[in-house]
Amino acid sequence: MTRRFFPLHRRSLLAALPALLLPSVPRAAAPLRIGAIGAGHVGSTLGGLWLKAGHPVMFSARDLASAQAVASDLGPLARAGTPEQAAGFGDVVLLAVPYGALPALGPALRGILQGKVVIDACNPYPWRDGDIARTAQQQGAGAVTQSLFPGAHVVRAFNSEDMSTIDAEAHRLPPRLGIPYAGDDAQAKQVVRGLIVDAGFDPVDAGPLSAARAFQPGGPGFEADLNAAQLRGRLGL
Repeated sequence: MTRRFFPLHRRSLLAALPALLLPSVPRAAAPLRIGAIGAGHVGSTLGGLWLKAGHPVMFSARDLASAQAVASDLGPLARAGTPEQAAGFGDVVLLAVPYGALPALGPALRGILQGKVVIDACNPYPWRDGDIARTAQQQGAGAVTQSLFPGAHVVRAFNSEDMSTIDAEAHRLPPRLGIPYAGDDAQAKQVVRGLIVDAGFDPVDAGPLSAARAFQPGGPGFEADLNAAQLRGRLGL
């Protein structure tokens, strides 16, 4: 078989092409420890994507055995613990439970989450979550979550798409699926931006936490299934 040899400069150019084709957005600067409060479809899907990007993840659930089962399936960077342990473990903490569970988690976790980046991926549904969901519909889920975890840097993200879509569309060829995020702390938003990229999506900064109403259930950005440019247009950004 005849082997073909490219000149050095051509081989260098070919090697650089993948990087040139990727969107120039910042990635998470270093591996971050992520505590997942919830080990169901949301927690396991997002946690699995971050594990593949090199971020250690601790999964938690009311039933520790459920979290242990998820962790054992996802490799050596995955581990399991109680919600309190996961909150303490994480540099970043993912809320991935039914919205109606948040009021009970508030007293248990608010001290541990003080000063931490908290990704709120929970959606309020009155038929399932009761009064707290009705309040979140009226005031905005971001504002209500922030009130339950005072002192945490809450960023709404990953709530706008079904996890089946997230799983199927992660790391697709550009243009990638756009994921909106919103928060009031600039540094926390930058961390979440990097984690959106690491999960395989294009981040779309929707603005302050109050703007997250635009991509909670009933908003124009909810389950929009758009690339970043299209999503910015849909949200008027």
